[in-house]
Amino acid sequence: MSDLAPSRLWTMRAAFAALVLSILFFHLLPLQTSAGGLIWPDLLLAFALAWSVRRPEYVPTVLLALAFLLADLLLQRPPGLWALLALIACEQVKLQSRALRDSTFAAEMVSVAAWIVGVGLAYRIILAILLVNVPPFGLDVIQTAVTVMAYPLVVAITHLVMGVRKATPNDVGGQGVRS
Repeated sequence: MSDLAPSRLWTMRAAFAALVLSILFFHLLPLQTSAGGLIWPDLLLAFALAWSVRRPEYVPTVLLALAFLLADLLLQRPPGLWALLALIACEQVKLQSRALRDSTFAAEMVSVAAWIVGVGLAYRIILAILLVNVPPFGLDVIQTAVTVMAYPLVVAITHLVMGVRKATPNDVGGQGVRS
């Protein structure tokens, strides 16, 4: 049976939406009540990039846009800016997914790390141009580095726990075409 059966496709899209809501829920919990502490990776961006590389059809553009916009609104970031930059990164990774499917994990890691750094830098530059207060540079560098370092763990969770694996050339899509 095809891995891209409509029921499987919509189940995985719903699973990604549930993952996004879970990440946002735990991000909004007041777990850290004192100043300072740990800087957590941007798990939403990491999971979105991992799913975009492995199975781009599971994360359509509209779902990604809604997820990132919801995150902007709930996390009190300027609405739409991070969402747009993250969406551009995910869509570009989707375009590279065929090439990354045939390459090593190191090549995938370099590509994704470049997009994570690019999104972080573009976000800071645009906020600075618009004269919006930006967090200290050091904190952003640490969060970007932690997100890049967390990516292999995110891929492992995506692969082993959620069953989102890279498409193989023999996988046949729901319309009878190879994915």
